[in-house]
Amino acid sequence: MCYTQNRFKALLSACVLSLIATAGWSQSLTWLGTLGGNRSEAFGVSANGAVVVGVAYNAAGQLRAFRWTASGGMMEDLGTLGGDESAAYGVSANGAVVVGKATNAAGEGRAFRWTASGGMMEDLGTLGGNESVAYGVSADGSVVVGWASNAAGQFRAFRWTEAGGMQALGTLPGGDESEAYGVSANGAVVVGRASNAAGQPRAFRWTASGGMEDLNTTYASLLTDGSELWFASAISPDERYIVGAGYNAATSRLEAFLLDTVPEPASLLALGAGLVGLLRRRGKQ
Repeated sequence: MCYTQNRFKALLSACVLSLIATAGWSQSLTWLGTLGGNRSEAFGVSANGAVVVGVAYNAAGQLRAFRWTASGGMMEDLGTLGGDESAAYGVSANGAVVVGKATNAAGEGRAFRWTASGGMMEDLGTLGGNESVAYGVSADGSVVVGWASNAAGQFRAFRWTEAGGMQALGTLPGGDESEAYGVSANGAVVVGRASNAAGQPRAFRWTASGGMEDLNTTYASLLTDGSELWFASAISPDERYIVGAGYNAATSRLEAFLLDTVPEPASLLALGAGLVGLLRRRGKQ
């Protein structure tokens, strides 16, 4: 009995010390500035918060992709692909790879990938058309996702790798457009928006083995009274959670959603409740 009590006290003490340590952390707000202009917006952040990317105006009033680091304390203009503008939308977990959109010499918007080691933008190309943009990047920066126009001028979601280049992810059956917005940490799962045969926007998930699936179909049991998932903007590193926006029939409005694709088994919930009860009883001894 004494051993049990001592273990519980040790656990309680560890929790208290953890809370004290956490309380010792200081909250902070850092304004990142601009590139000489009068406006900036941040769209991505590294896992540890030390690197931020986005878009800012320079002194000439041009929009430029930026990368800000806590160590440097200032924005770095990532340049363009020969044109006048660029914007950064995503950054790898370690902050070393940035993706977004930049104009080339012909004024066409192209998806780019920038690396800290290379220091230059890489044009990721298109799918036969003249426009593309990158929105998401895997944890190590090796996989990039976004959309690109094909020869017919249609938007298609893409997944880019250094080895395979740009791969079109297709559309939903009967649909004519798709756009990728997010990718899992390992680059294996892509999420975004695609039109269905009726031309309606639908949130999708893509995998190499299963292709593109309509989340409204896969999780139909979770959608009631005509609710719809219109687009998926991001997926958690472990692929479990998907976020985006859709139509909530209960409120008759567009709303953000969080989709848990792997609900906890009832047996694990019961086990967790049992352990909590056991700890409480022991704590009273």
